[in-house]
Amino acid sequence: MFEFAGGEQALLDLAQAHHQRCLQDPVLSHAFSHPLDPEHVRQLATYWAEVLGGPPLYSQLYGGHSRMLRVHAGQGAGMEFNQRFVLCFVGAADDACLPDDPDFRLGLRRYMEWATSEVELYAAPNSEVPEDLAMPHWGWHGLE
Repeated sequence: MFEFAGGEQALLDLAQAHHQRCLQDPVLSHAFSHPLDPEHVRQLATYWAEVLGGPPLYSQLYGGHSRMLRVHAGQGAGMEFNQRFVLCFVGAADDACLPDDPDFRLGLRRYMEWATSEVELYAAPNSEVPEDLAMPHWGWHGLE
C-alpha cells in the first residue's frame, strides 16, 4: 500500500493534511493545539509509511510501535474523538491527492479504524504499554 499511495512524499503529504484537518476540527483541535514535537508530522508520516509497507524508519529512528502507543497512552480520547480522527484521515487522503482507488481507500479507512481502536486499549489513566510490541503491517487485506 505504501508504494501504491505514492511512497514517502505521499505519506508526508497525508500526515500534513491530516494534522491540518485535526487542527480545524472542533473536537480534535484541543489535542492538536498544544505544543507538539516539531517533528510530529514527519514522525507520523514515517510511522504510517512503515505500517503500510514502507521502510522500517520509524522503528529505527523513534523506537517502534510501543513508543507510539506510549505517546498516546492515558489520553482517554473516547469514541467521538476516534470517529472524528478517522474522518479527518479519510478527508486528508483527498487533500493529499492519494489514489482514489476504492479498494485502496477502504484499506486506509479500515487501517485507521483498527489503529484508533488499538490506541483506545491504552486510553485509561496509568495504562502501561508492553515493551517491544511488534510493528503492525497493514496490507490490501488488512492486518498482516
